[in-house]
Amino acid sequence: MIQIRQIHKSYHTEALSLHVLKGISLEIEAGEYVSIMGASGSGKSTLLNILGILDEYDAGEYYLNGTLIKNLNERQAALYRNEMIGFVFQSFNLINFKNALENVALPLYYKKVSRKKRNIIALEHLDKMGLKDWAHHMPNELSGGQKQRVAIARALISNPKIILADEPTGALDSKTTVEVMEVLTALNREGITTIIVTHEPAVAESTRRVIHLKDGMIEYETRESNGIHVPSRHAQIEMI
Repeated sequence: MIQIRQIHKSYHTEALSLHVLKGISLEIEAGEYVSIMGASGSGKSTLLNILGILDEYDAGEYYLNGTLIKNLNERQAALYRNEMIGFVFQSFNLINFKNALENVALPLYYKKVSRKKRNIIALEHLDKMGLKDWAHHMPNELSGGQKQRVAIARALISNPKIILADEPTGALDSKTTVEVMEVLTALNREGITTIIVTHEPAVAESTRRVIHLKDGMIEYETRESNGIHVPSRHAQIEMI
């Protein structure tokens, strides 16, 4: 599903040049449940943005479902994002002047789906999230957990193959964190490849594979084996 080979990424300003990703190689298979951890500045959000085709890389190769993702124009990038990827963000990224139903339906608006049809589909997704009765409530009338479930419903409405979640529980209390992670875990069980950036060990422990970044490189990773996380034999393998 995802293959990245020797990915490098730097950011440049007049004052300095910051080498954020330093030759990362990684493979994530379809249906995997993965978390990416690391301290602030380790490169985890930059890596997620590259995987989500929100940012370009400087060197290396990124294959998404067998297609090389490189030097795309915005139209091409948007096409791959819309067909393959659903995003969930820490800050929910809901539109404040639209209700829950309209927020969930928004991706289908950009796909030119009729208003009647997209609202029917959006309501079905809200129902799956337990929010059917809140469909016409505005974001400021929803709790943090409800907002994140609306955001997850919006991410799912285009039937993505991959969910990318950037600190999805960062703005939630511990009880709501558990509820949101139960939703994401259930989605992964349905076959959706799920990748979560997090700094919370409890969130990472919910996934079956944890990739630890440090200073723009993979320091090590752990995989679940019979319910127990064990270190992988190789923290990072150069892919042939």
